[in-house]
Amino acid sequence: MLKIGDTIGIIGGGQLGRMLAMAAAKLGFKTIILDPQENSPAFACAHDHILAAYDDIAALQRLSDKCDIITYEFENVPVEALKKANLKIPIHPNAKALETSQDRLVEKNFFHDLGIKTAPFFDIKKPEELGDALTSVGQKGILKTRRMGYDGKGQVRVSVEDTASLKVAHELINSFPCILEGFVPFLREVSIIAARNTHGDIACYSPAENVHKDGILHTSTLPAKISEEEHAKANEIAHKTLNALNYVGVIGIEFFVLEDGSLLVNEFAPRVHNSGHWTEAACIVSQFEQHIRAITSLPLGNPLHHSNCIMENLIGDDIEKVPEILEQSNTMLHLYGKREARQGRKMGHFTKTTSKPAK
Repeated sequence: MLKIGDTIGIIGGGQLGRMLAMAAAKLGFKTIILDPQENSPAFACAHDHILAAYDDIAALQRLSDKCDIITYEFENVPVEALKKANLKIPIHPNAKALETSQDRLVEKNFFHDLGIKTAPFFDIKKPEELGDALTSVGQKGILKTRRMGYDGKGQVRVSVEDTASLKVAHELINSFPCILEGFVPFLREVSIIAARNTHGDIACYSPAENVHKDGILHTSTLPAKISEEEHAKANEIAHKTLNALNYVGVIGIEFFVLEDGSLLVNEFAPRVHNSGHWTEAACIVSQFEQHIRAITSLPLGNPLHHSNCIMENLIGDDIEKVPEILEQSNTMLHLYGKREARQGRKMGHFTKTTSKPAK
C-alpha cells in the first residue's frame, strides 16, 4: 500500500491523465506525467512532468526512479519499451492487459477463450481474403486495423455492393494487418466501468447507455435501458475479464445489447474510460479515484450512484456552449485545459444529474 505523499507515475498527459492526477491529489499522492507534448493538459495538475516520447527508454527509467508505482491513461503504451526499460516498480494495469487490448484479433480471441461472445470476426492478412469474409458476415461489415485506432480512426465500413468502400478497404489491408467484424442487429450500446485492486476485490459501476456520433462518444446516460438480467450479465463478464487478466485498476468494457437480451462484447479499454466520466457527478467515488485506490492497494469505494444523469462530450466547437451550460442547474462542467479547439477533439464534458427514483 502506498503511503500519503508517495508518487504515482502516469504515462500520458491528456485529459484522462489530468483527471487521474486530480484524483491522486485528493488522496494525498503526488504525480509525475510522462508525455511528448509541451502543453499536455495533465501537466497543469501534476507535481512534475517529463517531456519525452513514450518509447524513450531513459525517460521511462527516470520516471521509475522518481515514482513508487506507474500507471497510464491510454492503451497504446509501447509494451516493448516498458520491457526494455526493465522498470523496478509495479505497473498497473499489467502488460498482459496492454498486449491483449492493443490487438483487436488477440482481444477477440481472448474473449472467445473465456466463453464470452463477440460479433463475428475474421483475420484479414491480404485483400483476396476480404470477399469470402464479407460473404460469411452478410455482405457487409467493418474493417479495422488490428492495432491502434480510436474514436472511429483506422476503420472503414465496407460492402460488396460499394466499390468505393472496397477500394479503401484494400488500401487499408495493404498497409496494416486488419480484422473484419460483422454487423450485429443491436438495440443499444452500453458500457460498464469496473475496478479490481491488488487484493482481488472487484467493484462494478452501473452500466451506462452510450450514443456515438462520427465514431466518437456523444452521450452516456444512466440508467441504461437494460433488464436486471442484462445488468447482472455485464457484471459477470467484467468479473471474468478482470480475474482472467489478473487486472489491477479501472477497466471499461463496451457491449452491444441484442433484442433477445444477450450481450456481445465490443472491446475493452485497460484504463479509465470516457463512458465513465458521469461517475464524477453521480457517485461519491469517481472512476478516477477508484483507479487510484485500486493501484495503490487502498479499499475500493462504493460504486453505487446517488443520481441518474446524462454525460455529454464537448467536441471541437462545442466549447462555445460553455456559458449556456454554466447557466443550467444540477450540471457539472469539466474542461480539459486544451488551448485549441479542433474538429473531433475532446475539449471537455458536462454531466446533468436528475433524482434517482426510490424503489
